[in-house]
Amino acid sequence: MIALDIDKNDRDLLDVYSQTVTAVAEQVSSSVVRIEASGSGSGFVMTPDGYLLTNSHVVSGSTRVDVTLHDGQRLPAQVVGDDPHTDIALVRIDAPKLVALTFANSSDLRVGQLAIAVGNPYGFDCTVTAGVVSALGRSLRTKTGRLIDDVIQTDAALNPGNSGGPLVDSRGRVIGVNTAMIMPAQGICFAIAANTASFVMGKLIHEGRIRRSYLGVAGQSVPLHRRVVRFHGLPKESGVFVVSVEPNSPAKLAGLREGDLIVAFRDQPIAGVDDLHRLLTEEQAGVGASMTILRDLKKQSLWVEPTLRE
Repeated sequence: MIALDIDKNDRDLLDVYSQTVTAVAEQVSSSVVRIEASGSGSGFVMTPDGYLLTNSHVVSGSTRVDVTLHDGQRLPAQVVGDDPHTDIALVRIDAPKLVALTFANSSDLRVGQLAIAVGNPYGFDCTVTAGVVSALGRSLRTKTGRLIDDVIQTDAALNPGNSGGPLVDSRGRVIGVNTAMIMPAQGICFAIAANTASFVMGKLIHEGRIRRSYLGVAGQSVPLHRRVVRFHGLPKESGVFVVSVEPNSPAKLAGLREGDLIVAFRDQPIAGVDDLHRLLTEEQAGVGASMTILRDLKKQSLWVEPTLRE
């Protein structure tokens, strides 16, 4: 038997840590649910009248969604809205006495602070893991090809089935929605930041979807030759190569052609497809903007008016 030499101060610190995690687990677990759709995942109650948050990839494409509550009660659920671009979905159940969680302001997070994940990995209901916020401001690519910005990295262990469950702080407030882990790495897991999830949730409740502006361009990020960059005084050494332009699209009407290189939009430098995606928000629909392109190595401007993607 190995004797551990732990002084009283160390024991007290361990007790405080244990007490915090225990209290949070007791506070949060009753609000966490198991979601069974095309696969199995997690979700959590965000309003007393039955709105639950989860990941888009947990429910997307499913014809039937069932939710199992903390007490074992199994209920049918309706998908209210789904935003694969942020991997957030909203489902609703009809059940009394639901206990809702609250969002923290994820912009106040600090690296190193306590992060606690609750979910149902591999069907083991209400599994609690604890760690820290490992990094902030990460980017994560979704199945749609878009990047989710401001993603939280944590070392709180996540496994298949944790997807859609809450990542909470020491006060039991939601700081993120658990979404992914890097396999076979250990301790590299990701959550959609609470501020993103809160924004998407509000839009899905009121409109059932997130709308974004649209150009009608298929492109890919490519490096630019240094001589071209220097000649035109470009701030970035890469741009978007236009692979195709959809007929009757805003880009087509603006005169964009296959083979053009997009290097700026709305006076913002464009180094790749992700930069363009970030600027194509709902608010930009119907608002004309200048697009700087290189065509036959000559720089020119086009005037384009994005429309809403329906």
